[in-house]
Amino acid sequence: MSASELARKSASAQAGLIASGEVSAMEVLEASLARIEEVNPTLNAFVTLDREGAKAAAISADKMVREGETLGPIHGLPIAIKDITETAGIKTTYGSAICKDYVPQEDAEVVRQIRASGGIILGKTNTPEFATGGVTSNELFGATGNPWDPALTPAGSSGGSAAAVASGMVPLAQGTDFGASVRVPAAFCGLVGLRTTPGLISNDPMPLPWDHGQVHGPLARSPEDAALLLDAMAAFDPRSPISVVPPWASAREELKRINSDETLSACFADNLAGIQIDPEIAGICANAVANLSTQGVATEQVSFDVSDGRDAYLALRGEWMIGQRFHQLDRLEDFTGNLNANLKEGLALTVPETQSARRIQQDILLRYHAMFRDFDVILTPMTPIFPFPVEWPYPTEVGGVTMQNYMDWLAPAFLVTLAGLVAASVPVGYGANGLPVGLQVIGPKLSEPKVLSIASRLLAANPDVSKRHCFD
Repeated sequence: MSASELARKSASAQAGLIASGEVSAMEVLEASLARIEEVNPTLNAFVTLDREGAKAAAISADKMVREGETLGPIHGLPIAIKDITETAGIKTTYGSAICKDYVPQEDAEVVRQIRASGGIILGKTNTPEFATGGVTSNELFGATGNPWDPALTPAGSSGGSAAAVASGMVPLAQGTDFGASVRVPAAFCGLVGLRTTPGLISNDPMPLPWDHGQVHGPLARSPEDAALLLDAMAAFDPRSPISVVPPWASAREELKRINSDETLSACFADNLAGIQIDPEIAGICANAVANLSTQGVATEQVSFDVSDGRDAYLALRGEWMIGQRFHQLDRLEDFTGNLNANLKEGLALTVPETQSARRIQQDILLRYHAMFRDFDVILTPMTPIFPFPVEWPYPTEVGGVTMQNYMDWLAPAFLVTLAGLVAASVPVGYGANGLPVGLQVIGPKLSEPKVLSIASRLLAANPDVSKRHCFD
């Protein structure tokens, strides 16, 4: 099998080949490194590589296979880590000049879990400064391009991770999602990206241990591969006051069970954010939903609008920004662009403003759960527009409506974050421009396998989607 053929295989297939001894972890790693050499100079997805550390880990992984040791779910697979997630001995810059030489002494808990599950940390992927951006660009490393067209953005803030997976540099990548940062890059790059239940994956050592906004999540080429990485990352953390134990032993096995045994229901809300949706995107999403009936999913179009939560989310985001960077507020002017503006907006908030936002947040959560009484999931277009030029900090208008800030166009995603829900982006088609279109699948807390089941059924109902790739 050639390195190119190996790089194109799914994470699940690569893991099976390694476990059986048919290929080695070193061969998979070398296929990833060859692909990185080929396309990363154009895409700028990886900003730091740990070749020697990864090779040492691959040697150890192959030894475990030969000796018949128990293997983790992602044993021997090279994994990309977003450059805001701390990695022992590997530079972690947060996309900021302030941290350009920072090398952590310890792994973040999610990285420790990935290593314990057999994953090989290959390197760090690009992100906007401290993940504050809807595109992936910073003053340290520049911009990341979209594998479908490098002149376009992969979105942000996990755009480096998304570009690395979509282009075949790695089979799986870790990202973080507060407003949209896993899901929108997944949509722009034709991937499955999963926002997980707060507390399902430990946020340690991030500040704000009670925070329900920022979560870790997998970026993968299929729902099954996303479940594979989820199994590797999820673990109870007694240090976290919001840590939860899932009601399943394995997300991947639970996904298989649901796909085999359960009839599901979904409602389609064509515009829950009150923002203009590109007509071609709207049509592709509606057609994909209509095809779900062939896969045992009962669907119904509904009128569901939570656009009144937009200001509440922005206020709570400002409060969150202050909490995250509180220890660095004396260096406020050292931060650039979006982060500087976010911090100043957060400092200007009043207690009545944040408490009013929390009341709206509670009301919107209850409105979502009223829908979940009748439907397993809510479906809605993931993004209102197609990928745009890499030079743009954000689209200045959508459907003729002027965007007030870089977050406005991300409302379909951040209005899910506001309620602390589970959500996945899944590719459901391509525009006339050849660019991928994502549909968002939204579910209640700890519904990851059910959300991924809907995602897998969407792909089964729209089989032409999986036949396209951007590897060439």
